Amino acid sequence: MPTFALPLGRKFWIAAMLVKSLSLAIFLVANAGAINAQIRAVESPSPNQNKLPRSSAIDAGDYIYISGQSGQRSDGSIPADFDAQASQSLENIKSIMSTAGLNLQNVVYTQVYLEDVNNYDRLNTVFAKYFTVTPPARAVLGVAKVPQGSIEITAVAVRSLDERKVVIPPNYKSTEPFSPGILTRDRLFVSAMQGRDPVSGAVPDDPAAQTDLALDGVKAVVEAAGLKLANMVLVNPYLTEKIPAKIMNERYAQRFEFGNTPARATIEVSALPHHAQIEYTGVAVRDLGLRHSIRPRNMAPSPTASPCVFAGDTLYCSAKSGFIPGPHGGVFGATTAAQLRQTMRNQLDNLEEAEMDFSQVVYTTVYLDNLADSDAFHKVYAQYFKSPLPAETLLQQIPSGKRTPDDEGHYPDLEQMSFIAIRLSQKK
Repeated sequence: MPTFALPLGRKFWIAAMLVKSLSLAIFLVANAGAINAQIRAVESPSPNQNKLPRSSAIDAGDYIYISGQSGQRSDGSIPADFDAQASQSLENIKSIMSTAGLNLQNVVYTQVYLEDVNNYDRLNTVFAKYFTVTPPARAVLGVAKVPQGSIEITAVAVRSLDERKVVIPPNYKSTEPFSPGILTRDRLFVSAMQGRDPVSGAVPDDPAAQTDLALDGVKAVVEAAGLKLANMVLVNPYLTEKIPAKIMNERYAQRFEFGNTPARATIEVSALPHHAQIEYTGVAVRDLGLRHSIRPRNMAPSPTASPCVFAGDTLYCSAKSGFIPGPHGGVFGATTAAQLRQTMRNQLDNLEEAEMDFSQVVYTTVYLDNLADSDAFHKVYAQYFKSPLPAETLLQQIPSGKRTPDDEGHYPDLEQMSFIAIRLSQKK
């Protein structure tokens, strides 16, 4: 039989693929016995809250994922006053928690979307009334539009309060009603850390300096929990148009291992509190042995984001758009619905690499170029999921842009979506 010598580079590539396959196999065996039957919907006592094809919340065993809640009352009306809307949003979350047999103390992370970031101080006043002891970690964004009213709040809750504790870095000073970090049995939820001087609160003029300050803030919280940045499974940068993406990515890539970075959704927003221009928030896993990144074979390693990262049984997936990968790739869909079909194809690649499917998705965050496209989006979106539908947060983060293609036929992103999927273990 003839023998063939492989080029040295090819040998290294094959060796790397074998190591990756073996690593994934070991990880999946360690998480064997997983079933989907434990995923169940938790419906809101207020039926008017859920006009979208989604579950009000998903109970995934250890964690409950709550859809974005507006200030809509049970009769369908929305208060005109911001404070009343913020209170009602939290009341809606409280009601869902009660239905799940929990209370607001079980909430470990909240994300707040404000159409007017100038309401931030009023938001804090309301939050302080609902979270009087060990408030959750939190991120607040100024966005162009939410589906109803002027505020939307989403939340993650932990079922067991055992080992739930606040993480506060040394010399951290703040009287605002959120905790820098919340540690649970297996995870750390990190509040949005902004690109501001931690002592003076000043925002530097240099975008690189702002980015470094925000990343330093995340690092301080993670290390106060006894972890490292390598433990991060999800990091979301939120930035305004004043922070060039290139600079942000260059500074960010220096903090993480190439090809093994956290999952990420890089979202441009309308505004941030305290006149900040960038902030980072995210999730870390306490045991590095439970962290495993997922990358489909058609994607090259990235210095800034892994497609998905496991934290034990939970898969955090980066935001995807309708970008067609490959040497002549790009966004070619002219409509939101057309782009979404490619987005779902891209996300399915991630799921299949993890030996999962859409039935295990428990939570999605949807960013639309224009909320007026919501019906067209959901008509396609709902075709990919079976009952129970995932919890969902929907928003338009910046004003709509032009929808004309460039000279090569590439369209702007009209939608993006990130999600969380669960591989639940059989309880004995």
